[in-house]
Amino acid sequence: MNIKSLLSTVALGIALSTSNFAIASGAHDHKPLHGGIVTEGKEMDYELVAKAGVVQLYLRDHGKPINPSKAKAKLTLLTGSEKVEVELAAVGEKLEAKGTFNLAAGTKAVALVTIDGKTYTARFALK
Repeated sequence: MNIKSLLSTVALGIALSTSNFAIASGAHDHKPLHGGIVTEGKEMDYELVAKAGVVQLYLRDHGKPINPSKAKAKLTLLTGSEKVEVELAAVGEKLEAKGTFNLAAGTKAVALVTIDGKTYTARFALK
């Protein structure tokens, strides 16, 4: 076996073992699935979708949707010196609130999510 073949075989082996490790370790994608902003937490990923008239929060555990029916959430929106707190309720596969919100670029959002008595925090910055 020449050196070129040996290096190709080693490179292929490393590539395969790396991809298998990613699958075995539960690696998952952190891309937005609903057009929002994703923040990764220790226990779950949060995706905030903020549009005119509605804010939505999607929860995922290692890429799998979390049923929000047992969750409660409060979203605090901070725009300049303005602070607005919004209660989110389960609607289908997400937590949601409708209303008039100041969702300007630079708005900061803090979500407090409670599931089974445990509270989790996620922070977002709107672009």
